[in-house]
Amino acid sequence: MMDRTDRHERYFLRLIAPRALLYTEMTPVGAVLRGDRRRFLDFDPAERPLALQLGGSDPGALAESCRIAEGWGYDEVNLNLGCPSARVSRARFGACLMAAPDLVARCTEAMRAATALPVTVKTRIGIDGDEGYEPLARFVARIAQTGIEVFVVHARKAVLAGLTPRQNREIPPLRRGLVHRLKDDNPELTVVVNGGLRTEADALAEIRRVDGAMLGRAAYEDPWVLAGISRALWPGCARPSRERVAAAYADYVDRRMAAGVPLWPMARHVLGLYRGVPGARTWRRALTEGARRPGAGAGLIRNPPVPPGRADPIAA
Repeated sequence: MMDRTDRHERYFLRLIAPRALLYTEMTPVGAVLRGDRRRFLDFDPAERPLALQLGGSDPGALAESCRIAEGWGYDEVNLNLGCPSARVSRARFGACLMAAPDLVARCTEAMRAATALPVTVKTRIGIDGDEGYEPLARFVARIAQTGIEVFVVHARKAVLAGLTPRQNREIPPLRRGLVHRLKDDNPELTVVVNGGLRTEADALAEIRRVDGAMLGRAAYEDPWVLAGISRALWPGCARPSRERVAAAYADYVDRRMAAGVPLWPMARHVLGLYRGVPGARTWRRALTEGARRPGAGAGLIRNPPVPPGRADPIAA
């Protein structure tokens, strides 16, 4: 998610979900090829497994970006065909490319030829006037011909004219049944559902129906939902408490501040850690108001809103 899943957020989420696949923000190929690569591509090894999500429509530029991603140590490259913003559409990437399946196929062919990494696609169920299952099935079939095996499908269509990105997350109806049918008709493909998943129960119900579930804003606003999902999927994983996560993240913040990173860009990601816990509002306010003050440090993150051991119904 733009301005959300930066390297600090990903490090934080990894402390909660040790085995989940994490994604970068959508990164335009121009930023990879001509921008400050360390700014856009650097990550902490603890974040892995990690997918670089790219935005673009030029096969050559996407191929070169894949080569760079492999050299940088990523585990997967994902082509974003789901973002509905007008700015992204003007640059000819994101959801508008669903109207150009042959171009997308040339892109994915070039990407796969350029790297040994898995190349995956994130898409919508359709755009604008697309209705029903057939447009989605045709699009996926065309892209699968190039060897793409993993499709992450946001179960809403994108309306490219007249709706903002936020409205595109809320107004078009969720149609997860189309994603379920896509999996049923293509058992050889890995199909992951995205869109409208808010709770542990939502995610686990979908994982029983398709191959995986992607959470975006729900995991940002209430990151502890990932702890419950991880516990259900991987019972052998460590079961951290909120306090231990906060302490470990504060250690990371200390290290990054010593390298010159300001506190607030890191502290903002943990505002939802104690969501639903008594005292959480006071803690959020202390972080929001204190993290911008001169001399503030990671101690703001270490201090829980309630006595340790009482905040976490999941921890053993």
